[in-house]
Amino acid sequence: MLGERIRKLRKQKKLTLEELAGTKLTKGMLSLIENNKANPSMESLTYIAERLEIELSQLLNEVNFDELQDILDQAEKIYVIDREDNPDKYKNLITLIEPFVLQLKQGYVAARLLELYGYSLYWEKQGDWKQPLEQAALLYDQMNVTPKRTSIAVFRGLVHFMDYQYEDSLATILHERKVIEKKHVFIDPVSRLDLDYQEAVLYFAVGDIESAKRVMDEAISFSQKNKIFYLIDDLYRLAAAYSMMANDLELHEHYLNKLKLYAEFSDDKMSKITSQLFYIESLTSVKHDYSTALEIVDQFLTKPEFHQQQFKEWFYLEKGKALRGLGRYKEAIDYLNQVEIPDYHRHPFDLSQFYLKDTFIALCLVELGKDEDALSAAKKAVDLFDHLPDSPYKEFSLENYHKIMSSKDENND
Repeated sequence: MLGERIRKLRKQKKLTLEELAGTKLTKGMLSLIENNKANPSMESLTYIAERLEIELSQLLNEVNFDELQDILDQAEKIYVIDREDNPDKYKNLITLIEPFVLQLKQGYVAARLLELYGYSLYWEKQGDWKQPLEQAALLYDQMNVTPKRTSIAVFRGLVHFMDYQYEDSLATILHERKVIEKKHVFIDPVSRLDLDYQEAVLYFAVGDIESAKRVMDEAISFSQKNKIFYLIDDLYRLAAAYSMMANDLELHEHYLNKLKLYAEFSDDKMSKITSQLFYIESLTSVKHDYSTALEIVDQFLTKPEFHQQQFKEWFYLEKGKALRGLGRYKEAIDYLNQVEIPDYHRHPFDLSQFYLKDTFIALCLVELGKDEDALSAAKKAVDLFDHLPDSPYKEFSLENYHKIMSSKDENND
C-alpha cells in the first residue's frame, strides 16, 4: 500500500513525521496518509517524494526500490550459474522477474532486470525478447551506462551469428556501435575493446580480411598502449588464426609467442590449453613436425580430466592430422571420426577446422586404396564449406576433392 511505502521510506531516511511533513503538510495529515486513511493529491505526493529524495515514480510503484534491488540480487546469483549446472536457469529468471516487469520504468536496477529478462526470453524462446532489451537499452543510454549497453549490442549481434547470418550480425554490431558512440559521452576501454573484438571477428566471418585486420590491429595496439589485458588473449588468438590463413609464418610465430607469454603471465588454465593448441596446429599445418605434435597431444590425452575438457575435439582433430602426416592412416581415421563439432561453434575459422576433418579422412582413404569412400568423404567436406566465405581452408578442401575425383576417373579409364 502507498501509505506503508511512505512510512517505510521515511523510517529508512530516519525522519520524524514532522520532519517529512515540512511546511506544506501537517503532521496529522501525513499520519493519515501513512495509515491509508487519506488519499494524497499528486501535488502532495510530489512534495513527499522530494522530501524523501526519490523519484515520484518510485513512490508510486507497487514495488519499492529495496524490493527491486532484492529481486536483482537474486537474479544476478541465478544468472552467473552455468547453464549446465542449472538447466532451468532462464526459466527461473523469467519466473522471478516477470511479475515486476510493468514496474520497471527507470534506473539501473530496472534496466538490468529488463536486460536479464530479455536474455531469458530469448534462450527459452518465450514471447517478445526484443522489447525488454529495447527498454533496457534506452535506460542505459539515458544513464550513460556504457558497459551494459554494449552487452546488449553484442547480444543483438550474437542472435544473428548463432543462425550463421554473418552479414546481418556485422551490420547489427556496426549500427549498435554508431548508436552508442552518438549517445554516450565517454566509451570506457572495456566497452571499446568489446566492440572492437566483435567487429574484427565478424569482418573475418564475412571474408572482409582487410577491415578485420585493421580493427584487430587497432584493438591490440590500444590494449598494449593502455596496458589493458581485457580480451588480449582472444585478440592474440584471432591474430594467430589470421596469420596462419595469410601464410605469414613470421607473424604467426610472433603471436604464438604472445599467446604463450600471456598464458604464463595470467596462469589461466584455459589460456594455457588454447596456447598449446595453437602451437600444435602450427606443428601439423605449418611446420609439419608431426612427431612433436603427436607427443604433445598424447600428454593431454593421458590426463585423467582430459575427457571433461571442452577442447577434447580439437585434440582429437590434431592427433588425427599428426597420425596422417606420419602415415598411420587407419589410426588417423579412427581419431578423426571421433571429432564432433560442438554446437557452440559458429565462426567460419572454427568451423573450417572441423570441416577439414573429412578432407583429411578422404586423403587417408586414398592412401588405403579406398577411392569411392575417399571421394564421398571429400564431397562431404566441400558441401559443408558451401555456406562459408572463401578461405584457404575452403580452397584446400575443394582442391583435394577435384584431385581425388580426377584420380578416380583416371583409374576407371
